[in-house]
Formats: sequence, structure tokens, C-alpha cells
Amino acid sequence: MDMKLPNMVPQTDPGASYFADQIELDAAVQRVMQSGRFILGAEGAAFETEFAEWLGVGEAVGCGNGTDALVLALRGLGIGAGDAVATVSHTAVATVAAIEMADGLPVLIDIDPDTYTMSAADLESVLIKPPPGCPPVRAVIVVHIYGQAAALDEILALAARYGVAVIEDCAQAHGATFAGRKVGTFGDAATFSFYPTKNLGAFGDAGAVTTNDAALATRLRALRQYGWRLRYVSDVPGINSRLDETQAAVLRVKLQTLDAGNSRRREIAAAYDAALAGTGIAPPRRRDGGAHVFHQYVVQVDERDEVQRLLAEQGVGTGIHYPVPVHLQPAYADRLPMGKMACRETELAAGRILSLPMYPELKDAQLEQVCAALRRL
Repeated sequence: MDMKLPNMVPQTDPGASYFADQIELDAAVQRVMQSGRFILGAEGAAFETEFAEWLGVGEAVGCGNGTDALVLALRGLGIGAGDAVATVSHTAVATVAAIEMADGLPVLIDIDPDTYTMSAADLESVLIKPPPGCPPVRAVIVVHIYGQAAALDEILALAARYGVAVIEDCAQAHGATFAGRKVGTFGDAATFSFYPTKNLGAFGDAGAVTTNDAALATRLRALRQYGWRLRYVSDVPGINSRLDETQAAVLRVKLQTLDAGNSRRREIAAAYDAALAGTGIAPPRRRDGGAHVFHQYVVQVDERDEVQRLLAEQGVGTGIHYPVPVHLQPAYADRLPMGKMACRETELAAGRILSLPMYPELKDAQLEQVCAALRRL
């Protein structure tokens, strides 16, 4: 007789967040519908204020998605045609795509293999001497990947020494801290995605740029709507990237439970840590001086595909974030400059990483199912 497989625990379940706060979310959406104002109204303004206060920053500017947030931040800082921008190859492709959307030239930096975040040493190599044919780097996009801060102390010091702007890509790190401060408060600007699977996720696309520079925030508000300061009159060329009222209302509800959700993610991570003890698979490294919020719980394993198959047989869904580094993807291969390390650590990690189920609504029984499967590896 065939054994019945256990119920599959999905690697992520964005729909579960709706049922967790269904009454409040339904009321928020109804409030928008009844208001008759659907773009750049009271909900968006309130979310910008509330998110900035939660983060501990002066200004938040809502926009259509996290990719647009990066484009707006670059353009707001005056980065554009002919300017080189350093970032990592181990990231969602949106980070690199945004640089090209702003007419910049991405320069790809390798990672620290313990934290998967930007190697400060490799960054310094391109700040000292750009790759052949590459103009000087004018900005750095630091990706706080998987839910923890990059080496901000080293990177900010390098940026100050070489006179480059710093943009924090916080798409996976809502609530992560470094040296007692939330990420998104350190750079010249920071960007957030509120894609549905994020720690703070909308029910569609949404994003924001944060900054302590009020003049920059004013430029961003113009750039996100055609460059208007006076309606229908473009002072500068802009784009159409506005945070709609429905998503803003949803985000206002979900912001209230974000800290609790991050705490639950840490509980899940601690359970995985314990389950992995003795398996030969090491838990993710945590950066000293920082607090991880586990957008993803990522391990490295030998024979990754076989381990993924064994977990699936026990009803455990997994993911790979990300299977192909940007510099090896067909759209970018052999045409983007890289640092001296040539993204060697990035390539090694891509073949070994595996993301376990991680979302606050993961039930205790599901968590135990995952942990039991891990103990059998």
C-alpha cells in the first residue's frame, strides 16, 4: 500500500496573512471604496507618516513597487546616464534592473559567504579602481538580503571615504536592525518593496522610498507623478509610480502587526536552529550587532537538489533564493563589469542554498512537521 504523503507545508503562504486580519482588512478596503479617492489620498499620506514613524526616519514616499522605489531613489540623488552603481549579483534581479532603468551602469560585487551580503573588500576594489572601461562608481545599493543588515559600518565608511551615495535596498528586511537602529535609516535613501510575500506585504505591488533629506523627499514626490509640482505641469521628466489607496490601507493594517510577525519569524528560526543540530547543516549566520527578521531562513547544503526532494517527500516545501546569479542570467551575462572577486562566492552559494518555510502564520503543527523532517536528514 502506498503511504499517504503528509499535507504539504508551503515555503510561503501570502494568502494566510489575509485571514489573520480579515475583519480589519475588509474594513480598510471598504473604507477606501466608500471614500471615492483611490490614488494619492488620505490613506497613502497616513501610511507614509506611520511607516516613517515606525522606521524612525524623517520621510517616506510611497510608490508603485520596490523596483520603482530604487529607480526613484537613484534619479532623486541625481544618478543616471553614464554613472556606475555598485550592487551585488546575489539579489532579486530587480535591484540590477532598476539601475539600468535609471540609465546607470551596474557594477556587480561579490558577497560575504556567511551572510550573503555585500563584500566590503570587493566593494573597495571597484571604488579604488573601477573595472576596465567603467566610469567611477557614484552610488552603492546595499542589499539587506534574507532579513538581516549588510556590513553597514564598513560600507558606510567606504562610501564616505570615496564620496559615493548609499541606497539601502530593504525589500527583505522590514524591521531588521544594526547597531540598535532599523535598516533604512542609515543611507542617503532606502527603498522598500511591499510585494505580498514580504515581511510587510500588500495585496498587490507597492513600494516606498525613505530618507531623512526633506528636499530629496520633495523631489521624489514630483518624480513619482510625471515630475509634477503643479498638476499637469512637469518641471522635470518623471514617471507614473503611485501607491494606490487600497494598498496603502492594507499596509496600514498590516504595519500594526509587523513587529509581532517578525517575532514569530524569529521563533520559527530558533526552532529550525534546534532541529538542525547534529544534522551537519549549519543554521544561517547572524551578524554581530544586528537583529535578523528572517524574510527567508536560508541554509547551505551539499547535494541541494536531493535534500529538496527528500523534504518534499515529507511534505515540506522549499525554495531557492536565488538559483542563478544576475551575472549569469541571459539578459546580463558577459556584459556587466564586476569587482576583483568576480562573484566567485556568489556562484558557490547559488548551487547550495535552500530556503525553508518561513511566514508568521505557520502553524505549530506545520512547524513541527518541518522540524521532524529536518531531524531525519
